[in-house]
Amino acid sequence: MSVRRRDGSVAPFDQGRIAVAITKAFLAVEGETAGRSSRLRAVVTSLTEAVVGTLERRYGDTGRPVDLEDVQDQVELALMRDGHQAVARAYVLYREEHRRARAERAGTQTATVAGLSVARADGTRVPLDRARLRVLIDEACAGLADASADAVLTATEANLYDGISEKELGLAPIMAARALVETEPRYSQVAARLLADTLRSEALSHITGTPDQATATAMNDRYAAYFKDFVARGIALGRLDPELAGFDLDKVAAALEGERDGTFTFLGLQTLYDRYFLHDDGVRYELPQAFFMRVAMGLAVREIDREERAIEFYRLLSSFDFMASTPTLFNSGTTHSQLSSCFLTTVDDDLASIFAGIKDNAMLAKFSGGLGNDWTPVRGIGAHIKGTNGTSSGVVPFLKIANDTAVAVNQGGKRKGAVCAYLETWHIDIEEFLDLRRNTGDDRRRTHDMNTANWVPDEFLRRVEAGGQWTLFSPDEVSDLHDLYGDAFAARYAEYEAAADRGGIRVFRRLPAVDLWRRMLTALFETGHPWITFKDACNLRSPQQHAGVVHSSNLCTEITLNTRTGSDSETAVCNLGSVNLAAHVTADGLDVERLRRTVTTAVRMLDNVIDINLYTVPSARRSNLKHRPVGLGLMGFADALYTLGVPYASEAAVEFADVSMEHLSYWAISASSQLAAERGRYPSFDGSLWSRGILPIDSIALLADARGGDLDQDRTARLDWESLRERVRTVGVRNSNIMAIAPTATISNIVGVSQSIEPTFRNLFVKSNMSGDFTVVNEHLVRVLKERGLWDEVMVADLKYFDGSLVEIDRIPDDIRELFATAFEVDGSWLIKAASRRQKWLDQAQSLNLYVAAPSGRKLDELYRLAWRTGCKTTYYLRSTSATHVEKSTLRGTDGRLNAVSAAAPATAAPEPAPVAAPAVVPAVPVPPAAPAAAVPPVPPVPVPARPEVSIADALAEFPAAGTDALACSIDNPDCEACQ
Repeated sequence: MSVRRRDGSVAPFDQGRIAVAITKAFLAVEGETAGRSSRLRAVVTSLTEAVVGTLERRYGDTGRPVDLEDVQDQVELALMRDGHQAVARAYVLYREEHRRARAERAGTQTATVAGLSVARADGTRVPLDRARLRVLIDEACAGLADASADAVLTATEANLYDGISEKELGLAPIMAARALVETEPRYSQVAARLLADTLRSEALSHITGTPDQATATAMNDRYAAYFKDFVARGIALGRLDPELAGFDLDKVAAALEGERDGTFTFLGLQTLYDRYFLHDDGVRYELPQAFFMRVAMGLAVREIDREERAIEFYRLLSSFDFMASTPTLFNSGTTHSQLSSCFLTTVDDDLASIFAGIKDNAMLAKFSGGLGNDWTPVRGIGAHIKGTNGTSSGVVPFLKIANDTAVAVNQGGKRKGAVCAYLETWHIDIEEFLDLRRNTGDDRRRTHDMNTANWVPDEFLRRVEAGGQWTLFSPDEVSDLHDLYGDAFAARYAEYEAAADRGGIRVFRRLPAVDLWRRMLTALFETGHPWITFKDACNLRSPQQHAGVVHSSNLCTEITLNTRTGSDSETAVCNLGSVNLAAHVTADGLDVERLRRTVTTAVRMLDNVIDINLYTVPSARRSNLKHRPVGLGLMGFADALYTLGVPYASEAAVEFADVSMEHLSYWAISASSQLAAERGRYPSFDGSLWSRGILPIDSIALLADARGGDLDQDRTARLDWESLRERVRTVGVRNSNIMAIAPTATISNIVGVSQSIEPTFRNLFVKSNMSGDFTVVNEHLVRVLKERGLWDEVMVADLKYFDGSLVEIDRIPDDIRELFATAFEVDGSWLIKAASRRQKWLDQAQSLNLYVAAPSGRKLDELYRLAWRTGCKTTYYLRSTSATHVEKSTLRGTDGRLNAVSAAAPATAAPEPAPVAAPAVVPAVPVPPAAPAAAVPPVPPVPVPARPEVSIADALAEFPAAGTDALACSIDNPDCEACQ
């Protein structure tokens, strides 16, 4: 690795300098005599290795030099995470003193700057154009309150030197502005505008073939001409769809609004630069407004009035009111228009299907698709193989191949292929499936790069709560369980248990349901996987029950679409985009009319994706054209709450989640119905819940009935749903599924708002992704603190010292502390309550992350069963703070029957359950063929061995062992798909 100094020069990386800096910080606190301490040397070595490890993980394979400021940021973080708070504070103050000293020295250098020269790429030198530098910085700061052009210019000139290269000169003001972000968030926008200048120079020079540059003001006059040249250049290079040349380019180019280049944050524009803008051998030639228009034209290419529609789509995207998903942004308007985000497949129980599924994974991931694979049909370990008269090694070896395929297929050079494997909770291999992400054990049976998720039927959780037994089967002997849910599943499952007791099932294993639940929560805590998703809620509320079964969700757990195997196989496809909720909220509340306009256009854009999409496997095309699902979601929820002055941990936030989602749902369904009137309803409409006048809010009753009324989900409605219900029943809808809330990790960065439905991670932190490390400051907090006269250098230092939390800063008033509580300070139950309110309006699901500062068996059990009980369909990552020693815990003293089998569970420990062979292999006895779902008769429950009543708390009392490191989501790992 190498390091970029403040003057822009690059030097070899020397970890010894890090050790010296850390040592000096300790000596400043503990005194010079501490330098003789063996303890201190060991601590310094450990911290240095931690810092170097983090930097190597983030920069090692990128070829980019490490910014010196980033090194010092990591030293701060390492000190705080290791508990050396006093030393960290001393280090923060040391950095601040040196920053001031550099600023003072810079004041004496201005007079000499005029005599500096700049080295061009051809080796010639030209005088530094200080006047242009001044204009550039003035433009970058224009209109931004509290952003000082003088401060940026002074810091820039302090880092200049004679003979500086053109590239380094372009970086200098950007780095100067970036260094000021933590004191004033507006400098992020300043840095983005300065980055836009280097991008303009790069793009214009490539298009014209000679060195060229333009200020932001000058570019406004050149954008139209540049855009026409850009289209021609992109087509000539084989990157743009030649169909774009058939547009009236004068008309669409005239609609470009160059001033919108100035609305990005630095993180947003740098992300686009690194991963989205078209390039020729690494040289970008696509500018931001050309990018948005390219995407818009690609989506409008089959519209009758395509210029008008392209302009409509462009204005929506470039305003940041709505943003299409990453694959659409990558590929719309290009020669490889794979625009869909999510693909779901079911892998059947034969070698041809297994390896066809793995091949499909590779082809779908090639152009940026995220994958969800249902592996439940594949027979388990110990199952008989008729063709060879052997026994199966189970599903895990095939999952290992799928894992390695995902690593091998890089998504267009932009991110690793990403896949999630789903397995139902009754599969005989479920216990080994839970261990797939562990770092111990046989590495041939581990999948370190693949996500995993449990597909959990209601019957399992009912038995957990009742203290019942649970039986694991190999799917080749109970194949119809895969397609059953609700009462039909429970009845058929009990039949198979009875058959196993009679000797009619070869391979099975029986264990207490709570023991398996404990293992699921333990694995989730220790490895962050498998995620927990709920089969029955996904199917019972699916509008497409007549057309098949939802067998899994997708990579990010928000898509719930049917899949099937066989000659008419269907790979489910979903096409995503997200409304920026923050842009539709003022201090007075939700701007309903603006939301209506945004949603109407957004649904049209998403529907267009289906017809122009490049399908790399036939089963995806067949499914997408037959059902036409889309997934409209939202982002910026936390920012909207800040605008309203509503804390996340409040009933008011839960109510806002309900109201905002109701309006989005209403207008999304209405827009799809309007498209049905214009273009026709989707082919498989007849027989759907839509065709019966059953909307998402109505389908809650289906889930409640299946659970015997045991569903705690609000059903309040405010809008005129009856008229819309009748319109949908008679006119139809264009799309089988319309809404899903995706994580929006990358597109929210582009727009500059909070991710999806997430609470704020920290109020000041360094965000890491594939584009590098970025200081992120909560601008809403800064605004409020300025209004109260509390924003100053001491507050900045305190925020850094306390890791972006307000809890320990005594100057902060209680109302501000409550409003700006960070993710780990908001109890997870509030996230679930808000999610439950949203879920009632969604025909699909939402990516629901849970944040737990100190996970315990009790806490995780409470949260995940609360999510199930309140009607949530899925959950996503469990996010915890860094390695945590977790207490042994119970649920004693908590409320209600969910926490105990009886109101007075005995205090004695439960005995070991009766041993059951694993797997049990008995002579085969024929099992009657499966009855149709509706015809499965009720059967009595399988008797279970007598055991004393025991609370779930007692069963989880030893979860997890003290001293276990929490390996759930590490938040700032740039390799993690959720952070991209």
